[in-house]
Amino acid sequence: MRIAIISDLHGNLVALEAVLADIAREAIDQLLCLGDVALLGPQPRATIARLQATGCPVIMGNTDAWLLEPQFPTTNDQEQRRHHDIARWTLEQLGDAERAFLRSFQPTLRLELGPGVTLLAFHGSPRSNTEVIRATTPDEALAAMLAGDDATIFVGGHTHEPLLRRWQDAIVLNPGSVGLPRETRRATGALRNPPWAEYALVSYTAGHLYIDLRRVPIDLRALEAATRASGMPHSDWWLAGWTT
Repeated sequence: MRIAIISDLHGNLVALEAVLADIAREAIDQLLCLGDVALLGPQPRATIARLQATGCPVIMGNTDAWLLEPQFPTTNDQEQRRHHDIARWTLEQLGDAERAFLRSFQPTLRLELGPGVTLLAFHGSPRSNTEVIRATTPDEALAAMLAGDDATIFVGGHTHEPLLRRWQDAIVLNPGSVGLPRETRRATGALRNPPWAEYALVSYTAGHLYIDLRRVPIDLRALEAATRASGMPHSDWWLAGWTT
């Protein structure tokens, strides 16, 4: 069994196409998406259409759920106001067909990789798509998030940070983000989106388990052109977050 796992596309079709092209060169049995498909990027509708065309199962991310029941809390924070403007624009791009697709997303999904080898997929944690699992999450907190769920591999997204962590007799995996692969530069502490998209390959063959975290280069010129053509508000601000 060989599974390609993508997460956190965030309306970035340029990045999604780069990842799907890379995956097409692999002999996979299953594509799986961990959610956060459309919000906060310049190509929400096209990204949904491309993902739907793959026919892969999709997990309900927190921003997917938000698009179905949007709320705009009052804020004086300028960055949050920009996010709200982009979110309102995203809502305007989606029709009944796109919302129906979002409603089809599942909270969790269990896959059998082989005899006695299972993968449990979710967005934040099995109990909530807003919970955060990181390398620094204390074992006690992680145990509470995963309590009652038995799997060989627990795989979630949400943080936009690739993760491979041993926890008790299981593995916790995060494939990173396709559309907004955020990272913090050690030298300056600055947050940026590097010029690549992230995903993971999980393979179980003849008793051997393989996990491959991947980075795929994306065309920043194509991303800039798509963003400027989209009509998304605050496009200059959004593009400024991408660096080489």
